[in-house]
Amino acid sequence: MAALRSRLNNGLLRFWIYQAVGIENRYVHSVFKDGEIFSKKIYSFKQSSSLIFNQSCGNHITLTSHSYSQTPEHEKKSTDKSHRSPHSLVEKDLSSLTDEIRQEFSTASKELCEVVEYYFDGQGKAFRPMVVLLMSHACNKHINLYNPQIIKSQKRISVIAEMIHTASLVHDDVIDAADTRRGKTSVNLVWGQRKSILAGDFILSVASMALARIRNEQIVTILSQVIEDLVRGEFMQLGSKEDENERFSHYLRKTFKKTASLLANSCKAVAVLANCEEDVTDIAYQYGRNIGIAFQLIDDLLDFTSCDKTLGKPTAADLKLGLATAPVLFAAQQYPQLNSLIMRRFSKSGDVETARHLVAKSEGVEQTKLLAIQHGREAIRQINQLDQSDEQRALINIVNMVLNRSK
Repeated sequence: MAALRSRLNNGLLRFWIYQAVGIENRYVHSVFKDGEIFSKKIYSFKQSSSLIFNQSCGNHITLTSHSYSQTPEHEKKSTDKSHRSPHSLVEKDLSSLTDEIRQEFSTASKELCEVVEYYFDGQGKAFRPMVVLLMSHACNKHINLYNPQIIKSQKRISVIAEMIHTASLVHDDVIDAADTRRGKTSVNLVWGQRKSILAGDFILSVASMALARIRNEQIVTILSQVIEDLVRGEFMQLGSKEDENERFSHYLRKTFKKTASLLANSCKAVAVLANCEEDVTDIAYQYGRNIGIAFQLIDDLLDFTSCDKTLGKPTAADLKLGLATAPVLFAAQQYPQLNSLIMRRFSKSGDVETARHLVAKSEGVEQTKLLAIQHGREAIRQINQLDQSDEQRALINIVNMVLNRSK
């Protein structure tokens, strides 16, 4: 792993966009807008925080954060007394999430309700609502805010985020002609493509109405960007870059729009609702962006390393859909013959098997994990700028959850 990390930092991949890369004792921190790099600034560890990478037995990764600023003893006691899991800190809100979403569909016909509620069965991880709720509490404590009305609106953001996410899953399953989702038959196989598309559209429309009821024009603008990004990201996924050096940047931009934009903008929205200063809203946005990209990188990695039963959906699914994800793009640097397969989207007989074999022979999976780790480190660097609280520490712990998940 150390050798691989060194190769990454020495510029093995010319096309890699350095967004938050550990280089000796520095961080190159890029300022992003809509997934694009606008400026870079170099930080030393002492200017921000010390982010420690630990590799223990197996593939388990631990990222810990230690601030250089001195914390008063009484504050240490207050934050150290709780070792509750991130989920347990917002368990009350999450327990009512499914019921609140289903209540939003109460005006729909019986058949439409059956379709739109199919994925809202309480069996999902509720990862995005959990992150959004924790971020809202962390921001509120950072500015010493307690306003029941604002907290209620922040919770609505978590509900809306889950609705937007699930609508995108419904549409993705239709586009990909998926067979399974979360270990059960996909919605498009149960009700067909037409009803599934309409169900996804209905979920988005209900989410939009719930968003409008918050009565905050800035929040509407922020979360509307998510829906635009989802569509643009899907279009980007349908295309391929002929220039090999542009493929990875294209992949990262697509990943931001399809996955990370929802977390980034939802985290930003709860900070804006709390009337946080711009630097705090940017911290929330950058945390969501980096944890979102790390999440997708691990998802792409698991497509090559997990079995169908563990993942809850068929493995090698991306290759079968003609998609070249991070492990393949990394592997192509060692095995250039992959480039022709990428361009024809693995469409010929034997292409998928050949690609899987070459990825397995390469360091593509390990390099993808390292890239996810670097995004995790940047997420920690960002959230470590907020005042310590149970929720702030939980957001740090979530990085490890993302990096070590198996499904």
